[in-house]
Amino acid sequence: MILENIADEFRKSLQTQGCLSIKQRKQKLESLKIKIQSSQSEINKALKLDLGKSEFETYTTEIGFILEEISYTLKHLEYWASVKKVKTPIALFPGKSFIHAEPYGVVLIISPWNYPFQLCLSPFIGAIASGNKVVLKPSEFAPHTAKLINELISSVFSDSEVCVVEGGLAETQTLLKQKFDYIFFTGSTAVGKIIMKSAAEYLTPVTLELGGKSPCLIEESANIDLAAKRIVWGKFLNAGQTCVAPDFVLVPEHLQEELIQRMKYYLNLFYTEDTKDCADYSRIINHRHFDRLSDLLNELHVAIGGDLNRDENFISPTVLRDVQWSDKIMEDEIFGPLLPILTYTKLEEALKNILKYPKPLAFYLFSENTAKQQSIISQIPFGGGCINDTVVHLANPNLPFGGVGTSGIGSYHGQKSFDTFSHYKSIYHQSSVVDLPLRYPPYNEKKLNWIKLFLR
Repeated sequence: MILENIADEFRKSLQTQGCLSIKQRKQKLESLKIKIQSSQSEINKALKLDLGKSEFETYTTEIGFILEEISYTLKHLEYWASVKKVKTPIALFPGKSFIHAEPYGVVLIISPWNYPFQLCLSPFIGAIASGNKVVLKPSEFAPHTAKLINELISSVFSDSEVCVVEGGLAETQTLLKQKFDYIFFTGSTAVGKIIMKSAAEYLTPVTLELGGKSPCLIEESANIDLAAKRIVWGKFLNAGQTCVAPDFVLVPEHLQEELIQRMKYYLNLFYTEDTKDCADYSRIINHRHFDRLSDLLNELHVAIGGDLNRDENFISPTVLRDVQWSDKIMEDEIFGPLLPILTYTKLEEALKNILKYPKPLAFYLFSENTAKQQSIISQIPFGGGCINDTVVHLANPNLPFGGVGTSGIGSYHGQKSFDTFSHYKSIYHQSSVVDLPLRYPPYNEKKLNWIKLFLR
């Protein structure tokens, strides 16, 4: 297909061929699952070349995540897609009411580079399950993974069902000039605004999975050792290049030193003292992001790490102590292996400062006090998060994943992915046998009294 009018070509195909049946969708997804399972060595190699990922991390955060998503979808798809009967009020007697799920039509999915396999195929699974034609745009910053995705998809889907578009900014701009029925974008807030502006030209609905500065609050009663362990795991996974990674930590002032010492212990345990030679630790995606992160480092604050190697795009897991709200690193989302620690003396003070920032994609609370857990969670707006853990809420397909405010619009995962890429048609089926005269003119007081009886 010609890139400049690919959306129109797909739309014509949809009009002539229709969408895939439920049976065909399941067959395609099953075939994709088998293909992924047989291509694990190639996927490992691509992600190693793009991000320096270990085989374990690649499986748990990329391959395994997608396999589980496909399995969950296959198990529930027939129910999700079935016509649902809903209650009908007595005023509409004797009709019946139904909800039909139908695909939006032709959808565009633009994916990021940080989890280039998972974040490309996860929404794709929902789009296919819903019966859409899909244009898939992997990130050009992970070229080996993008090429592999193209090969995988092409081996399962025909050109009239899915098109994978490799390339960079020019190709993305060409796609955004076209009329799609739905656009799904994962990336930065700044680019999300551009996507939404382009979508507005055609009144195209969007899902925007963005980011922000996701806080991690340690409350007085927290288990500091466990908090340190789970925070450094969630933060330095994929070298901090995770949209829901803890962006900064707030800890009571008198607990900062203990927290740093326990973090240091677990970082040495996880990645050894010489992290540069550790096969389990990823690399920064490219020089541009390496330079951006290097500029955020302030040696006066370094408590752990701070080692840099631009030739290898390596930045060691770095913890910064005594960071102030006015420091440069607190201006924007970090998206890298730098973890600022800020202290507080009163919990109310910490919450007040968190609320000064835009609503984050994630929020993490470490506390053993049930009352404070409930109170804090109710006060802080955020997309999703954890109590006494980090990041792992993404692994539950029963929990919709998405942001709020500047951290995103809409959500997906599990059934929510099917919902996102489906339009739900409301159908009222009236009887042809009975036709009550109540709604027809001429009107009188008797009819009005009957209406008041029904509608109250």
